[in-house]
Amino acid sequence: MSDVNGPTGQTPASNGPQDAAVGRAGAGAGAEAATGSAAESVAGGGAPTGATAVGPRTTAAAGGRRVRVVLVDDHRMFRTGVQAEIGETERTGVEVVGEAADVDQAVTVITATRPEVVLLDVHLPGGGGVEVLRRCAPLMADARQPVRFLALSVSDAAEDVIGVIRGGARGYVTKTITGTDLVDSIFRVQDGDAVFSPRLAGFVLDAFASTDAPPVDEDLDRLTQREREVLRLIARGYAYKEIAKQLFISVKTVESHVSAVLRKLQLSNRHELTRWATARRLV
Repeated sequence: MSDVNGPTGQTPASNGPQDAAVGRAGAGAGAEAATGSAAESVAGGGAPTGATAVGPRTTAAAGGRRVRVVLVDDHRMFRTGVQAEIGETERTGVEVVGEAADVDQAVTVITATRPEVVLLDVHLPGGGGVEVLRRCAPLMADARQPVRFLALSVSDAAEDVIGVIRGGARGYVTKTITGTDLVDSIFRVQDGDAVFSPRLAGFVLDAFASTDAPPVDEDLDRLTQREREVLRLIARGYAYKEIAKQLFISVKTVESHVSAVLRKLQLSNRHELTRWATARRLV
């Protein structure tokens, strides 16, 4: 695990699983991660084989621009892949200054390093990307040194997109994006632009087009953030023990959340719950 050098030069404590690489990414680690993955897309398993990797220097990098970035994702292999794609600072202009695997780690690392841009996964242990945004609201509002967030997720569900944009993220791209386009998106977000994968922009426009329109699904609004996380994992086929481990809660707490979800949605069992979530593209 590499260290995070915050503004005071101190190393924040790690609050999550051992696989979280919290801290400054050294050049040696970046070079090692790049081995065998230079031709892969940042999308990992979700990208088509032969996806375009980062090519020549971007215009921003060639012009000497730099942007400091924190990676927040609960999958270590995915973080390693992103680091390999975008983290060669001399070529891309992107300096990865920290990584985190859950909400608590993310807030700690972001507060310590004060990056210009955070690449944020939507589904995280501890409350999800929306919780990270909520707890980092003062950093986003800092007029002198704002921290800006770009959601990078496998999900293209309208509810996820709208949720993080309402939370303060400047954009939302899916993990099928190429390394070159991701670097470009990072610099655009640093400049204050809003960036979206093409079809996702429509979700945001529709959500904000009319003040009379409900912001999200009314049934889904009845659920807490934690209940939504449990709902998604149940719909994806996870067992209660697996959900408990993923979310750092007890099996009994998982059972309580499932009971609450079934009651609020007026469903009878997890099979009906899975069909309900699938129909709303929450899986």
